[in-house]
Order: sequence, then C-alpha cells, then structure tokens
Amino acid sequence: MSYASEVKKELTGIEVRDQNARAELMALIRMNGTLGIANHEMTLNIQTESPAIARRIYSLIRQLYQVECDISVRRKMKLKKNNTYVVRLNYHAQDILGDLGILEDFQIKERVPVELLADDLMIRSYLRGAFLAGGSVNNPETSRYHLEIYSLYEEHNEMIAEMINQYGLNARMTNRRSGYIVYLKEAEKIADFLQLIGATTSMLKFENIRIVRDMRNSVNRLVNCENANLDKIANASNKQIENIKYIDARVGLGNLPEKLRAIAETRLQHQEVSLKELGELVPGGPISKSGVNHRLRKINDYADQLRAEA
Repeated sequence: MSYASEVKKELTGIEVRDQNARAELMALIRMNGTLGIANHEMTLNIQTESPAIARRIYSLIRQLYQVECDISVRRKMKLKKNNTYVVRLNYHAQDILGDLGILEDFQIKERVPVELLADDLMIRSYLRGAFLAGGSVNNPETSRYHLEIYSLYEEHNEMIAEMINQYGLNARMTNRRSGYIVYLKEAEKIADFLQLIGATTSMLKFENIRIVRDMRNSVNRLVNCENANLDKIANASNKQIENIKYIDARVGLGNLPEKLRAIAETRLQHQEVSLKELGELVPGGPISKSGVNHRLRKINDYADQLRAEA
C-alpha cells in the first residue's frame, strides 16, 4: 500500500457527525460527482478508485439523509488499471445536492458556499473530503516532499488554496492535466496539513521519516564537506612539498631566509600534518596557523618566481 493510500485509509476511519459530515460529503460530491437523468429523475454518481472511500461516501449519505443508495464496481481491463467504485443515488439526488449547496441550474457549482463552512472544524472536514477525492502525497522515504489536491474547476481550486492558507501553509496553485492543483512542497507544511485534516498517525510517520532523512542528509553533507576539506588540505600540502623540492633542486634550501628554511624543512619531514600541527613542530615555534600559512605562501611565490626566470 502506498503512503498516500495509508493516509486516505486513516482518514476514512475518522468519525464525523452533523455539519462536519456535511462539509466532508460536500467536497467528495463536488469533486467526484456527476449528474444524470433516469426515469425523469436526477441521478448522482460519485466515483472513486478506493473501496474504503466508496464506503465512506455511502455511510455519510446514509447517516445524513437516511436514503437508499448503492455501490457498484466497474472493472478496468486495459493497462491493469484500478477498478472504479461508484456510489449511485437514483432518488433524492436533487434534494441532497440542494441541501449541501452544490446544485445550481442543474449543475454542480464550482465555489463552496461560505455560509456552509462557518467554523474551523467544517473547513477541516471539507479539506479532508477534498483530499480523499483528489489528493495525493509522495512517500517521504523515497521522493521529494510533495502533497497536492486536484480539481477540475479553477474557482474551486482557488477556494481550496484559500482554506489551506488560512492556516499559514503557503499552498500554491498551478494547471495540471485539463484541471488545476493546489500543492505543498515544504515538509513541515505537509505534516501540518495532515494533522489539520485528522491524519495524525500518518503525520507522525511522515515526521519520523523526515527527521531520519534530514539527519542522514545532514550527516552526508558534513562528511562530504570534511572530505572536501581533507582533499583541499592534501592538494595544498602536495603543492607546498613540490615547490619546496623545486627550490631545493634549483638553489638549495640554504638560500632561503632562516624562518622560511625552517618551515620548509619541517614540511618535508611532516608532509601530512595540518598547518596548525606544522606550527607546533617547527623549530623555534610554536607558530600560529596564519603565521605558517604566510611563510608557506612566500615559499610558493618564490618557487613561482624561479620557474618564471627559468
């Protein structure tokens, strides 16, 4: 089971009542519902690829309106795609859609009636329904952090973003496959959203994975940085030794000023030590790291001068 499926499974187990149930059902129908006509009656089909979500829709309708509805399965044979589960209302669809504030001129309205989302819990419930209907979230172990909710309607997409951003989550919008998405990229914001819609267990799993992953990345960065520093030190040391040997071969180290000769000879004797350690080993020391670096720079400059004169 994918991580997104785990999240949705947890959400379908949350018990909701009254206005919060209505808000969640409103989102599920608005995003996954289609209207039809049969026997001069308006019908409503609500589709999903999740049997758990189909049962959730069925339970919410029965709980709120005590009307008959049924669930059917449409099997997809091509490309081994998931089955589609359809919750169908043959009667009372128009009354239910009117009560939920969804129906307008025999079409599903794009915008959410603000008065039906009067408080914090109803907004959270609506967002939970929206995520169940069109949401996905990447597995934090293997992918970049990403959570999104897909909607067919631009106005509805904007309204979902407004709801999410009431909680300071920095949701953004873009076009996607003949529709629109609201998305979150920041790991902390994704965790906050999961908590917001009631997926507490999934949020804790997400956070545990994120903490381990971020710690692993930090360790890797530190190791890479340390390796880079060691390479830098080794390269600098090799250049110093090469220049010292060149000076010795060309004019002899005895022609160097006493302080430069002392640091040159000590470097040849201790080729792998750091500048700080070198300063402690030089005769007449100790010398500070900056002092050692200054003398070695003079040696390098002198070697370059000799090469230029050659």
